[in-house]
Amino acid sequence: MTTCSPIDDGPRACPGGLSRAFAFLGKRWNGMILGTLAQGPAGFAELARALPGISESVLSDRLGELARVDLVSRRVREGPPLGVSYQLTERGAALLPALDALARWADENLPARGC
Repeated sequence: MTTCSPIDDGPRACPGGLSRAFAFLGKRWNGMILGTLAQGPAGFAELARALPGISESVLSDRLGELARVDLVSRRVREGPPLGVSYQLTERGAALLPALDALARWADENLPARGC
């Protein structure tokens, strides 16, 4: 496991991969959207209901970001009625063990409320 550590007795630096991962996954809602889609494909309205507090514009933005980095795919369902569903890609599913580990850690180490 790569963690933040001192480099050659110089200043501490966090590895680039860890920094990039938390910059992206630490962005509000991204991890929760991925965790929700871990339960299976979902439509926009279903995702909005599953994530109380997220606005439709933010959900749309985050889904676009996740799709651009190939963690989520968007599929148009032919109608009637016409619909759109989102699901994890192979790359998105590859994150699930890490997200599960974070969830277990939070359950064991963080208070249920007040974070």
